[in-house]
Amino acid sequence: MKAMVLEAISDLSKESAPLALRDLPDPVPGPGEILLRVTACGVCHTELDEIEGRTPPPRFPVVPGHEVVGEVAGRGEGASVFREGDRAGVAWIGHACGRCAFCRRGEENLCPDFVATGRDMDGGYAEWMTVSEGFAYAIPPSFSDAEAAPLLCAGAIGYRSLRLAGLQDGARLGLTGFGGSGHLVLKMAAFRHPGVRVFVFARDPGERAFALERGAVWAGDTAEEAPETLDAVIDTTPAWKPAVEALKNLAPGGRLVINAIRKEAGDQKELLRLDYTHHLWLEKEIKSVANVTRRDVSEFLDLAGKMDIRPDVQAFPLDKANEALLQLKRGGIRGAKVLRIG
Repeated sequence: MKAMVLEAISDLSKESAPLALRDLPDPVPGPGEILLRVTACGVCHTELDEIEGRTPPPRFPVVPGHEVVGEVAGRGEGASVFREGDRAGVAWIGHACGRCAFCRRGEENLCPDFVATGRDMDGGYAEWMTVSEGFAYAIPPSFSDAEAAPLLCAGAIGYRSLRLAGLQDGARLGLTGFGGSGHLVLKMAAFRHPGVRVFVFARDPGERAFALERGAVWAGDTAEEAPETLDAVIDTTPAWKPAVEALKNLAPGGRLVINAIRKEAGDQKELLRLDYTHHLWLEKEIKSVANVTRRDVSEFLDLAGKMDIRPDVQAFPLDKANEALLQLKRGGIRGAKVLRIG
């Protein structure tokens, strides 16, 4: 099979091409696994974290990609949920132990032994992949493969972030960053909480314009103050500064939800700017998001089908994965980037 392979840590700021197109052996499904003929795979900021070493793979080479949609083409021994020809999706967690206290509570996102798709196991930047069928998801028929791919991470983790924000109808929600996850959260918030007003903070003028097009009531730079204090802010950026700036916009009792696996180390000095009275006083809260559970993905896909969420997608062929990653690194994203495969 053809696959885009990460063979070593790379610095994308130097405009490098970190992935190499390689011929790899076709994977064979093991017990309880299904074989997918991959048709689409989303390009996520987490891939940048893997490539640049903030959340490095435990081995090289590895095939990245954890927003995977494909057609079931084979089944290992004991696999019985999916049939050949079914569409199935794969998200960030490709496997978990199933035995620890977290797994038993349905919180496999906190399992110390969970296996990350595209980091700890080969992912979807390839023509074929295998996955445990217990961590594969039926795709609603209303979505194309390219539309469904970003729903599996950007959409599902946006759904979890929105749940953790604890919004009420008519609330004021802030979003810092407005990429693949942010524009889906805006649509979900409007659907789930009638009367909600969304305020967007983004350093890129294109992202701010995109947010206003999609229904935000206000859009400003990362460091600006919103015209009203906010009940919750969801931060989807890889940097510290937007999170610190978000705190000053929270109303008393407001909650900042940080939806990022890693924060870049270069701007940790922003933490020193925290002023207790200005940023945290009056019972403001900070909550982090740790991946997504299977429940999150399943519930979100069902919700997305009912809402008919249509993510804005920019498509690339598999061999242009490096170009997609570099564009993601530079910012100025309109919606989600997706590799079309096959």
